[in-house]
Amino acid sequence: MAQRILVVDDDKGIVRLMRAYLEQAGFQVLVAYDGKSAMRCLRQDQPDLVVLDLMLPDLDGWEITRIMRSDETLAKIPILMLTARIEDSDRILGLELGADDYLPKPFNPQVVCAHVRAVLRRTLAEPVIPKQVCIGELCLDLDRHEVSVACKPVELTPTEFEFLRALMEHPDHAFTRTELIEAALGYTYEGLERTVDSHIKNLRAKVEPNPRSPTYIQTVYGVGYRLQGAP
Repeated sequence: MAQRILVVDDDKGIVRLMRAYLEQAGFQVLVAYDGKSAMRCLRQDQPDLVVLDLMLPDLDGWEITRIMRSDETLAKIPILMLTARIEDSDRILGLELGADDYLPKPFNPQVVCAHVRAVLRRTLAEPVIPKQVCIGELCLDLDRHEVSVACKPVELTPTEFEFLRALMEHPDHAFTRTELIEAALGYTYEGLERTVDSHIKNLRAKVEPNPRSPTYIQTVYGVGYRLQGAP
């Protein structure tokens, strides 16, 4: 069965363009032109991924992201933000709220399709070999796609899970931001490394006993981040 992509944008020309390219790529495409319609579609149809414009009538993309990430029935649906707002502050806010990827307008539809495939690969693919990585009380189970701290489950966004996986699979290795993106997501592009700090901040808030004094995810000044192998 084809994976279902919900495209949310109030510009019907952009929706038609994205629909054509995504359907040509083999996806089933659902569409919505405003925030309330998008939420109805999300709850009724449970798509595999949403391509979400930020500037929408009645309910903007930031609020939709907040609602999705706080609703356990929608929290694991990947979000690719697509917007004309290109300021770093907007990109960082979107990722802090739980978006999995962020592309600015104007865009190349083929690039959007490539990012959709990449996000789906890392969020929906089943691992071939069951694998669990534990460091201290922090455990990541690739087979179940679960994370726990002191045996208590922790809910991560798909991108947060991949960043933590990359760090835990290489304990004590100091990653630059670009290296960490490539290890976690399998691709990078100019400017994306500036969003790594937002993901790390979110991860620390969820897995660290004291995010202000991290036990696991350490900052390597002048380099990037590493996961402490023996906290």
